[in-house]
Amino acid sequence: MKVKVYTDGSSKGNPGPGGFGVVMIFGEKRKEISQGFRLTTNNRMELMAIVVVLESLKSKKHPVHITSDSKYVIDSITKGWVYSWVKKNFKGKKNKDLWLRYIAAEKGYKLSFTWVKGHAGHVENEICDQLAVSAAEKGPWQEDTGYNESGDVGLFK
Repeated sequence: MKVKVYTDGSSKGNPGPGGFGVVMIFGEKRKEISQGFRLTTNNRMELMAIVVVLESLKSKKHPVHITSDSKYVIDSITKGWVYSWVKKNFKGKKNKDLWLRYIAAEKGYKLSFTWVKGHAGHVENEICDQLAVSAAEKGPWQEDTGYNESGDVGLFK
């Protein structure tokens, strides 16, 4: 059995209030997660969704398949770009804090990824979009401590 994960991120303005939505399915069990942030970007929310999933799963014994409409996130992982960025200390790249969380969280998982076109009728992706948009619009909002208004990433300038 595998854990099926669907994710989406949203930002009202870029930067602006944002949120992510997640649907996780394992056998007959289904869980939805969403969270809003006061000030963030769409790409951060797309990546945050996957990070939160990996950090929240209780077991690494089942393969995890992640479906997202973010080319930024899917390509960065599946084409290995993020691992090159690590070697270059993320020079000229954004979201270092979240990428480092992703790299720490992915250890021990058997992961696979699929990109889907957003707003194209994929049922779980549409649900994730609704969760993300609602979280971005209505909150309650957390602070995205890795993002600040200059676009720099917190402690990692």
